[in-house]
Amino acid sequence: MGARPKITLVTAVLAGHMAGVSCANAQNYPTKPVRVIVPLSAGSGVDIIGRLVSQKLSELWGQQLVVDNRSGAGGSIGTAIVALAPADGYTLLVSGSSHAVNPVLYSKLPYDTLKDFTDIASIAALYQVIVVAPSAGVKSVSQLIGLAKSKPGQVTYASPGVGTGVHFAGEKFRLATGISVEHVPYKGGPEAMTDVMMGRVNYWIPSIGTALPFIQSNKLLGLGVSSPQRSALLADVPTIIEAGVPGYESSLWFGLWGPAGLPPGVVGKISKDVARVLSAPDVREQFQKLAGEPVSMAPSKFSNFVRSEIESATKIAKAAGIKPQ
Repeated sequence: MGARPKITLVTAVLAGHMAGVSCANAQNYPTKPVRVIVPLSAGSGVDIIGRLVSQKLSELWGQQLVVDNRSGAGGSIGTAIVALAPADGYTLLVSGSSHAVNPVLYSKLPYDTLKDFTDIASIAALYQVIVVAPSAGVKSVSQLIGLAKSKPGQVTYASPGVGTGVHFAGEKFRLATGISVEHVPYKGGPEAMTDVMMGRVNYWIPSIGTALPFIQSNKLLGLGVSSPQRSALLADVPTIIEAGVPGYESSLWFGLWGPAGLPPGVVGKISKDVARVLSAPDVREQFQKLAGEPVSMAPSKFSNFVRSEIESATKIAKAAGIKPQ
């Protein structure tokens, strides 16, 4: 019994020492170049956003951030590299909504999405818009819902493929409104866009940035945006919530992760510096050109968000009959 206080004291001293080391490491971090894995190809949305944030962090830290594109298998190849990397903050992952969707789509990922990563920071959201051809005769979200309810199973919506963010947005809309519609998957966005404009498919829900040029040229009509507030780029288009679908929000979002076990001090420093970068006027301007919005969250809030997105994707996939491959 007499030895216990000594053990407790030694443990407390060691814990305090380790905390001090972690704090010192965080203050000095980074002392060498940081590798940023982007699990999709160069030129993709996540690549453009990852490079923008990496460049700004590099300027802030005085260290090079090297963006490394490792595409394949829906992003799981590059993501696995980060899961297996040392937990020292020198290998990071910039990814998007697919990080939360992949556990639902793939039964045998080479990592555990919840256990093998440290959630560091959210970066941005690209909100979406329901669009139809002007010739469709549908002028509002309520009219689209009314059409679908009057013709159950006959109204169609497009996506650039099963399991994509656009597909999940479409299924979320179907579930929120109780309509019976048919999903028409394409091999890519351009094909889906063409068939909606030609009236071969009734509607789809792409990102605002994708649809904007076609809305501005009157080739498509925007019915409702998926953001919580109206978009500055489509100020005359109501939100889907305003249009009568309570609680409907959807976005193609992006975030930053590290391997599991990343020191809390390093996580806190990266998170604060990302928030600092996102608040810069020139960065906000760049995001606006992409029809995106910077979104800052503390690590704990971002972690809760990621988990809620996985839960949401699981429910949507089940309702849509999407089975893991």
